[in-house]
Amino acid sequence: MSTNKMYEIAKEMYSKIGVDADKVIATLKNVPVSIQCWQGDDVKGFENQGPLTGGIQTTGNYPGAARNIDELRADFEKAASMIPGKKKLSLHAIYLDSKGEKVDRENLKPEFYDSWIEWAKKNGFGLNLDPTCFSHPNSDDGFTLSHHDEKIRKFWINHVISVRKIAEYIGKQMGEVCASNYWIPDGFKDTPVDRKGYRERLEDSLNQIFAVPVDPKYNVAALEGKVFGIGAESCTIGSNDFYLGYCAKNGQYLTLDAGHFHPTEFISDKISTALQFTPGLLLHVSRPVRWDSDHVVIFDDELKAIAQEIVRSGEMDRIHIGLDYFDASINRVAAWVIGARNLEKALLFAMLEPTEKLIEFETNLDYTARLAWLEELKSMPFEAVWDEYCRECGVPCGMDWLEEVKQYEKEVLSKR
Repeated sequence: MSTNKMYEIAKEMYSKIGVDADKVIATLKNVPVSIQCWQGDDVKGFENQGPLTGGIQTTGNYPGAARNIDELRADFEKAASMIPGKKKLSLHAIYLDSKGEKVDRENLKPEFYDSWIEWAKKNGFGLNLDPTCFSHPNSDDGFTLSHHDEKIRKFWINHVISVRKIAEYIGKQMGEVCASNYWIPDGFKDTPVDRKGYRERLEDSLNQIFAVPVDPKYNVAALEGKVFGIGAESCTIGSNDFYLGYCAKNGQYLTLDAGHFHPTEFISDKISTALQFTPGLLLHVSRPVRWDSDHVVIFDDELKAIAQEIVRSGEMDRIHIGLDYFDASINRVAAWVIGARNLEKALLFAMLEPTEKLIEFETNLDYTARLAWLEELKSMPFEAVWDEYCRECGVPCGMDWLEEVKQYEKEVLSKR
């Protein structure tokens, strides 16, 4: 049976439960998903400062990592050709294109990102930009925005402010919001005495940063907490509790990273709470194994639950959806494709749910019907709708993309 015929059957079946599959596909095509540039080069960037620090590790040594801007862009273009939907590229500040000019992070300039803007416009991508508060001599002792040395703390304040202004510039040039994620590695390996002092300094740093105005039409910033980091096991200064309180008090976006909580916690359960008290969310969709190991996202129950909470909330315009993982043990282009396609699949799966009907069952205390419908939905012909979505987006269906990646590896990646 042809894909189109399978889709027509699936569409009719979904119609019987009140879901318009054509409308779902049309809607999903315009939902932006931010894909992390650092999967392509193992978070090295183009600053050439030195090794990864700040509790960040990339495991594996699969050949073919991007070594420069041109290679990273070519690899991403190849991956994007196999990923359906509206795509944004998430950049860290260290992915600047300074054309040889040596400038430290507190003095970054908008023109260092002009070639990224030109490239993104040419390819129909959006852009996000994050400050990079790790892998720098001024973060070697593990502290940045909470540092007791005022000179070092001011360096990092100035860095984030510079990125804040550049992100607004990017947003204006692109004609859409450029989201920024603020994460710092600050914390203690062993039990600290003055937790309060470090958190007071972090609050002061954030107050100074946000005192610099930007147009929210072009830039929003979100704060990313964490349970602990490698080398910061006993205390994380920017914990989720700290940032949730700060964001609720000061009207800032909160970042929820799927790998930054206790193994028994899930960000799918936190989305509705955080939306109630903050202006919006940025999601870092990852896959922790044991902890924040940043494995490639798979189509598992938590990914589907995250997508369902996004859709069920009815607040998709307040949620910036992004991926965050970096695996150097497999083909990096394939890692991009697998993770991004799975996130798109999860969003499609969630949007094919008759949410209003399920809420009606729940409101009427008909938990029997709610459970029965939720279980039957799992065996609905979702795959036929996914294939149609891919077909309409002009990307490969099923496993057809893998051979293309293998060919790209043979012709390009293996020669690096």
